[in-house]
Amino acid sequence: MKNILIVGAGGFLGSIGRYLISKLNFYWDFHSIPIGTLIVNILGSLIIGFLTGLADKSEVLLLEMRLFLMVGFVGGFTTFSSFSSENLILFQNGQFLTVLAYTSASVFLGFLAVYSGYTLSQLL
Repeated sequence: MKNILIVGAGGFLGSIGRYLISKLNFYWDFHSIPIGTLIVNILGSLIIGFLTGLADKSEVLLLEMRLFLMVGFVGGFTTFSSFSSENLILFQNGQFLTVLAYTSASVFLGFLAVYSGYTLSQLL
């Protein structure tokens, strides 16, 4: 039960962070790409890469902290379901190039962010 509460608390904070950053979708238009969601997914990838690197490198992240940060916070923060839904709407609106650009940017930049976060953690 303790671990469930730890994950839930992290998810609560991650979801709030996602909501606040995703509001950028309403204020920043770049070729119809949902910028807030893209930022959340890239930032979440960077964070999970960094935390994975820290966990691999040392015992600095106890199980409870990994559950809170990696499963809870980052799990609540990232938005793959929102990303998929936004792509469906773009696709239904005939914005095929935007779907391609958004999907490509999300996957490529997400991987680059995970790799960067992991690499950064190894420098510490």
